[in-house]
Amino acid sequence: MDRIDAMTAFVTALDEGSLARAARRLGRSPAAITRAVAQLEEHLGTRLLHRTTRALHLTQAGELYLASCRAILADLAEADLLAAGERTDPRGVLSVTAPATFGRLHVAPVIEDLIEAHPALEARLLLVDRVVNLVDEGHDAAVRIGHLPDSSLVATRVGEVRRVVCASPDYLAARGTPTVPADLSTHRVISFSQITENAVWTFAAGPSGGARKQVSVAACFTVNSADAAIAAASRGRGITRVLSYQVEEAVAAGHLRLVLEEFEGERLPVHVVYPGARLQAAKLRAFVDFAVPRLRARLAELPVSSGRA
Repeated sequence: MDRIDAMTAFVTALDEGSLARAARRLGRSPAAITRAVAQLEEHLGTRLLHRTTRALHLTQAGELYLASCRAILADLAEADLLAAGERTDPRGVLSVTAPATFGRLHVAPVIEDLIEAHPALEARLLLVDRVVNLVDEGHDAAVRIGHLPDSSLVATRVGEVRRVVCASPDYLAARGTPTVPADLSTHRVISFSQITENAVWTFAAGPSGGARKQVSVAACFTVNSADAAIAAASRGRGITRVLSYQVEEAVAAGHLRLVLEEFEGERLPVHVVYPGARLQAAKLRAFVDFAVPRLRARLAELPVSSGRA
């Protein structure tokens, strides 16, 4: 058994979601992929996968082994590229993840320019509103919004964004404009579950000073998509709280107005993060060197004054 070959089959099967799709991706027969995974399990003396006709599910041992396989295969691929001269000429596949809306608006254009500048480089961008484990899921770098937990990742700050409260002009004309956070108790609230704290929204003290203000809100609509929350607010369904870059276009178009700006509170940092050990790879160095100044410039250009997000 070629263990590297078997590891590749195992990882590819998980990435593709089935042994048959892994076989197509690797240009091998399904029987060969099945045999490679079975030989790997026999060598380890434990089952790595639960197989059904529709899906593959990792066992507990499989979850641990998958992370190790990804790291080993990534190191081997990096060694091959370094030996072939990749250290000075970025090539191969660069995989980056970012929050959905921020990634669409700001990360994707930067990566488009990066691969235009480096034709031998291929890029994959995963846009999801969750924290992705870079090692376990096989990504080189991430753009993250919010305060970072302690980890082994290297983090480079590129800017900050605001939490903003907004509603449509028609809604505010009909229901009144809140002037202090406590006014929200009389309003219809659309909750974007990724940034709100359950049924409590926390605000800064405001012009009068004092302690932070916490307001209980009763959401009439809770959704895990910023776009859906913004669309509902734009249609006059209520007040929502999202991040400033997410409503920039809607505010500029006059579909939404910001309220309670004096009570917004601290801004959220934006970082580019990546495993420090991987920085010797030219593709990752190229991304960091290229993306960091451009993301800083984009975030610096985001409007911060009253009346825009």
